[in-house]
Amino acid sequence: MCKVNIYITLKEAVLDPQGKAISDSLKDLKYEGVGDVRVGKYLQMEMEQTDNMEEQIEEMCKRLLANPVIEDYTYTIEEVV
Repeated sequence: MCKVNIYITLKEAVLDPQGKAISDSLKDLKYEGVGDVRVGKYLQMEMEQTDNMEEQIEEMCKRLLANPVIEDYTYTIEEVV
């Protein structure tokens, strides 16, 4: 079995109103040094290791998990011992 960690974020060109609200709130709470905040999604799933596992993950991300028009994604695969 493998653990797949998927990170989905808005593309740089896409405005992130939730991230802006968090950034503004942190500044209002007097946290110094806070710059741009971007909000994303983190998914974790277990998969059986196969020869085409990465192809399957790519397809899942493109077809269901992420919106490729406005979101980017990356993932890592960890072998579960």
